[in-house]
Amino acid sequence: MDQMYGAVNQFKKLHAITSVHCGHEYTLSNARFAMAMEPNNRALNARFNVVTAQRERGEMTCPTTIGDELKTNPFMRCDSKEIRSQLAMETATDAEVFAELRERKNTF
Repeated sequence: MDQMYGAVNQFKKLHAITSVHCGHEYTLSNARFAMAMEPNNRALNARFNVVTAQRERGEMTCPTTIGDELKTNPFMRCDSKEIRSQLAMETATDAEVFAELRERKNTF
């Protein structure tokens, strides 16, 4: 878990316009999980609608950018008050929130 958390924090240091290319098409599944964790995130709601439409048309959803991920990816948003509230982890460290998110994603 520490290695994954460290890797995500390295990605967060990249320029917002950096392209992110994934090896598998998990964007819609990940967006559904993100919506469960942070349903009031406006950027996430907008991205969810776009990704849903793309997949309905059979289109790929990648690449994305670090900037988009910083706004919508719960694993990059461990400091989000809404996510922390959803997890009942308001006083936890970001690393603890990350670990809980990862565990919940495993069973989502």
